[in-house]
Amino acid sequence: MQKSSSASSLGLGGLDLTQTFFKPIQNTAPPSPTKRHTKISVIGVGNVGMAIAQTILTQDLADEIALVDAKADKLRGEMLDLQHAAAFLPRTKIHASVDYSVTVGSDLCIVTAGARQLPGESRLNLLQRNVDMFTSIIPPLAKYSPNTILLIVSNPVDILTYVAWKLSKFPSNRLIGSGTNLDSSRFRFLIADHLDVNAQDVQAFIVGEHGDSSVALWSSISVGGVPVLSFLEKEQISYEKETLENIHKAVANSAYEVISLKGYTSWAIGYSVANLARSILRDQRKIHPVSVFAKGLHGIDGGDVFFSLPAQLGRSGVLGVPNIHLTDEEAQRLRDSAKTLLEIQSQLGV
Repeated sequence: MQKSSSASSLGLGGLDLTQTFFKPIQNTAPPSPTKRHTKISVIGVGNVGMAIAQTILTQDLADEIALVDAKADKLRGEMLDLQHAAAFLPRTKIHASVDYSVTVGSDLCIVTAGARQLPGESRLNLLQRNVDMFTSIIPPLAKYSPNTILLIVSNPVDILTYVAWKLSKFPSNRLIGSGTNLDSSRFRFLIADHLDVNAQDVQAFIVGEHGDSSVALWSSISVGGVPVLSFLEKEQISYEKETLENIHKAVANSAYEVISLKGYTSWAIGYSVANLARSILRDQRKIHPVSVFAKGLHGIDGGDVFFSLPAQLGRSGVLGVPNIHLTDEEAQRLRDSAKTLLEIQSQLGV
């Protein structure tokens, strides 16, 4: 399939009308060299990839979007469908191709390609099918955009972020996994629902593996700046630890519930990833719980591993990881989560 894009050629022989339709004014200067052109590439145009692309478009996060997929007909159809909405969207050039050269010069490459998660299937069971796929995705992205930031969304996201790091040979700050950014959003929603407050007023993180061994940081949860557990203890208000665990379990099962009902997840992850793209490309320096290179942090020293920790994101990727306080129990669960991922990685031979 040939590269397709938004075009300005109309008329016989593909005549470019831009030179005749507009008359130049006199005494002009060339465009400012400081004006930044932002390009995002999305790899994989399944439900998740298109939800991300659509959200990026509506939020005006890029001047140019490149779509890549192995299925040429679906790829072209998705591109045309987005292009036909041009009158309702901010001006963005949209390209599509099965050839990775279309991604050249990308500021951010978002990888969503992978086998669809089946109802009841653990994210870790997706691993082997997706690792093989990454060997044909990551090297060409690194070739055509050597200075890009790779944002991995495919599951199991922590291990595939590690695989992408090894295959790309990029510095660790330019590898980010979507990790528990969405899990933490679900967590904040459930806590807000229990307390009848706005979720934006809740600060709460799920860390570790994006999956079965994730860790809820109950000790650092605050609502409106008030540490919740410290407040309950100070006011001598009793609470059941089982209640807390049930909320965490509800977070862990949220994706599985959506998949069992509609067959896949898409909109929430679309908003989550667009939120990360905004923080990165606009140098927002916001804190997000995302999958980062975690070796040397919180006692993680068993090997190279990526998993979610609160991290500051900006134009160069991961700017740093705040030194959050963990209880002994939380720290141990985090190390156990790392051990789970390291054991699986040891079988990959990447």
